[in-house]
Amino acid sequence: MTVYVDNARNPFGRMIMCHMVADTIGELLEMADRLGLDRRHFQPWSHPHFDVSLGYRKTAVSFEQNPAVPVDKHQLVEIMKRQRQQLEDDPLERAAFEAAMKASTKGRRMLARHRTA
Repeated sequence: MTVYVDNARNPFGRMIMCHMVADTIGELLEMADRLGLDRRHFQPWSHPHFDVSLGYRKTAVSFEQNPAVPVDKHQLVEIMKRQRQQLEDDPLERAAFEAAMKASTKGRRMLARHRTA
């Protein structure tokens, strides 16, 4: 399982957030479950990811088994390109993405906007 967390420092209220991505949607959701993140926080737009606080980032990289891999923004872009291609090429990965999007609050809003447009 390969999950990545970047070194972004984006303010959100009183928290500082970064991005968590993975090679596959299944790996991303599995790490979210391990961290106790609710799947409704899955971010489907621009690229499948979770925004995670620095505390969750620290926990993710400290797991003894299958820890998240810290990456910089350039590495993150390369990972995102690979996953975007995989979403285009692999029908099972696309189905996993669509299922995750339906379980996501933000994904449901996005789907509703597309239906009414």
